[in-house]
Amino acid sequence: MSGPPTGVTAEMITFADESPASVLSLDAPSGLDSTTGEAHQPSVRADATLTLALPKIGLKTGAARAQVGELYLSDVGIPESLYRAKSLQIAVPRLFDEGDVVRVW
Repeated sequence: MSGPPTGVTAEMITFADESPASVLSLDAPSGLDSTTGEAHQPSVRADATLTLALPKIGLKTGAARAQVGELYLSDVGIPESLYRAKSLQIAVPRLFDEGDVVRVW
């Protein structure tokens, strides 16, 4: 997704934000650019976000933290060797030694 949500999606986000219920976002709050951290209007204000595999860069920005809420990271079974592959060369610490879900903040 890129740009501000529109139509039914925007209506659903507004409904969720106005609801007294707790909101859990999966991977990134809808309406939030997970690369830049820009919160479009509307965007979900989650109580917690469960992101997958690795934290998205934009979730860690100061502007995005209010939208993200508590941040958790879930193991989706990507082998460490894939991150170290010549094409990616990502240095990833052993994130899931203590369990399949870890709290980031």
